[in-house]
Amino acid sequence: MTGVRHPAQDAKRLVATASGTERESVAWPHRDLLSLEELTADEITVILDTAEAFEDVSTRSVKKVPALRGRVVVNLFFEDSTRTRTSFTLAAQRLSADVIDFTARTSALNKGESLRDTVRNIEAMGVDLIVCRHSASGAPYLIARNVNCSVINAGDGRHEHPTQGLLDIYTIRQAKKRIDGLNVAIVGDVANSRVARSNLHGLLKLGAEVSFVGPTTLVPKAFEQLGANIYHNFDAVIDRFDVINMLRVQRERVTSNVFPSLEEYSRLFGLTNERMKRAKPDVLVMHPGPINRGVEMSADVADGQKSAILRQVANGLSVRMAVMFLCKQAADVG
Repeated sequence: MTGVRHPAQDAKRLVATASGTERESVAWPHRDLLSLEELTADEITVILDTAEAFEDVSTRSVKKVPALRGRVVVNLFFEDSTRTRTSFTLAAQRLSADVIDFTARTSALNKGESLRDTVRNIEAMGVDLIVCRHSASGAPYLIARNVNCSVINAGDGRHEHPTQGLLDIYTIRQAKKRIDGLNVAIVGDVANSRVARSNLHGLLKLGAEVSFVGPTTLVPKAFEQLGANIYHNFDAVIDRFDVINMLRVQRERVTSNVFPSLEEYSRLFGLTNERMKRAKPDVLVMHPGPINRGVEMSADVADGQKSAILRQVANGLSVRMAVMFLCKQAADVG
């Protein structure tokens, strides 16, 4: 239809203006990214298309664009994290932002200061964007209500991890050329996984079928109310899936009797070469990391040709660049 642009055109237009002086209005309306449940399919697609437009930045000799030059990004992490914090730091640096890492252990929070006062004091220093990870579900919402700068949720309690969900969806679209009509399995500790929730909301909005697979203690039937298929026998359904995304088994949970042992869990739900023989020939294997090799999957599967695990890590940079860029653009326009 004449005069109608695809989101990818808007994304390429936005990235083009990021390196110049011209500014245009954005198709993305949110200054914050707090969850995928709140987004429409079109809004998710705008993020994915913008990430695709940013993808070549990582291949340049100078891996930077001036999109956030002069802006300040704070990594506000109340939980330990290596790859998510590093990914956000590199993404911000490639957008030419200044990055500050906030460590909760050495902050005024240990002296009794409230989270609200902490973030307001941080913002008063001229911060433009806060990336927050917190053990309490809803903490990024509290922060967003009390600051005027942009807030990005890097994982909150058992709620969501939206950028991980986005990079997983981006990786699937990159490999399969579509999301609509795919059958995606998420296997493991779904009950405690914010990654599983973000993937579920995003994939369903884009037309995929989502199945949760695992022991009854970790994959309760209640998730059917959110639109997921629930299975407790991996071998009986493994041949149905176009994508298998394995979740990390948290070793500390072995003592809580959610399953008898790591060996038992791996035997029933681990992705081995033998189990892979029953999967579709073109199945895509994923894992948000870090991997417990020999538990969630064997080393051969993790490093095999069907594995997209390292591609997920690389795609995380493009996706997080896109999210920070879009949120800051929306905040400036608003």
